[in-house]
Amino acid sequence: MSEQQERWVNYLAMSTAVMAVLAALTTLYVGKYSSRAVLMQGQESNQWAYYQAKSIKGHTYEIQKERLELELFAGGARLGKEVGERFGKTIADYGSQVQRYEAEKREIKAKAEELAKKKEIAQVMAGNFGYSLIFLQIGIMLSSVASLTKKRYLWHIGLAACSGWVFFFLDAWFMFY
Repeated sequence: MSEQQERWVNYLAMSTAVMAVLAALTTLYVGKYSSRAVLMQGQESNQWAYYQAKSIKGHTYEIQKERLELELFAGGARLGKEVGERFGKTIADYGSQVQRYEAEKREIKAKAEELAKKKEIAQVMAGNFGYSLIFLQIGIMLSSVASLTKKRYLWHIGLAACSGWVFFFLDAWFMFY
């Protein structure tokens, strides 16, 4: 093997090793952000279930409040002052409970929507890391075939494929589009 041929094989081996290390790193990020998306989906679902529970409780108070208001209206002066005051106090309490549940629902909804946004970002990042990994795998495969066939143009195409890795890897972090 000539010195020039030996130097080319060394470059080929080193570049393939670098691609393999980058592929391992990229695989780590694919797993990390895929897992994060799944975790966020579970947390988002929990928040919406919590929101639903608060909605049901608030609605129960609202129905009871309306029922008491109708009973007070229908009973009018017949109920007596003490009973009327008790109705009024209970109606006011139920009204404050309805307001409390509405405030809690707003907080829960905001948190669920925030988790949904984070989940979507993690999904996009995982997808872009996945695409970048594909380009590295293509580069590794072409470099391996170049090594076996001693065809330099295959190695060059493999190196060019790594530009796809660069684009999608950076796009995962910076989300260009």
